[in-house]
Amino acid sequence: MLTGMAKRISENSTAGARSVRLDDGEMYVVEDGMPDAPALLLISNAAVPTAMWDTMIPRLAAEFHVIRVDLLGHGRSAGPASRYDIPTHARKVGQVLDLLGITRVTVVGHSSGCTVVTALAEQRPALVTAMILIDFGSTPAAKIPEPLTTRLLVTTFPGRLLWRLRNENTLRKAAENGFTRPVDIPEALVEHLMGMTHQSMVGSLRAPLAYLGQRSLPDRLTALGLPLLVIFGEADQRWRSSCAADYRAVPGARIEMLPGVGHIPMLEDPETTAALLRDFATI
Repeated sequence: MLTGMAKRISENSTAGARSVRLDDGEMYVVEDGMPDAPALLLISNAAVPTAMWDTMIPRLAAEFHVIRVDLLGHGRSAGPASRYDIPTHARKVGQVLDLLGITRVTVVGHSSGCTVVTALAEQRPALVTAMILIDFGSTPAAKIPEPLTTRLLVTTFPGRLLWRLRNENTLRKAAENGFTRPVDIPEALVEHLMGMTHQSMVGSLRAPLAYLGQRSLPDRLTALGLPLLVIFGEADQRWRSSCAADYRAVPGARIEMLPGVGHIPMLEDPETTAALLRDFATI
């Protein structure tokens, strides 16, 4: 039973998009595919919009009910959020799925979105049927050191000043660092980052590392006992791709490495990435 939530879904001007109203704000949701098809939840890094999955949707919607969500305080969802910790984000996503009538779902997380879907599975084991994690480290030690500019951004000063000085060109150049193949940077990504507050940006960087520091993902996933697929770009520049081997500690885990692909396989190799998702989610 959903206590304390306004059970209402309002139409959004974008086809397939909804604003799901919770007690503390509305969360932006995009649905594609047939409502009665198996549900597939896509959660990205909070610093990027749901549009980062756009190239994947035509390859998935024919077989799945695909659901994308902007976390509270990010994208088109309400903000700023009062709390940015991962378990809170996961609870909100679970409430959205309840309002949509979803009772069973395969969850897909990209980058820090992997922590949100893992926390969701911990909180709602009867809801999650299988897990797919894309390009996220097993432990904090797997993190490749951030550039000086990024490290400064998370400070109060000069971080807030640097964030105010950002522009579309600097954001686009920063985004390109995550790719190893030629990719057109989505305008939605630049728009999303321009709209983020400094508080939201800092929260999106710190919260996943705090969650990961409490307990490694392989340990958490082993306890869950769910089918697991881990996809990693071998040329990832944010997490050491060698850490993908750590997930082999999870019984039955399937590991797929993508040669020549960086941190965002959905844009660099959407065909292969979508094929892996389809194959695993239909088992």
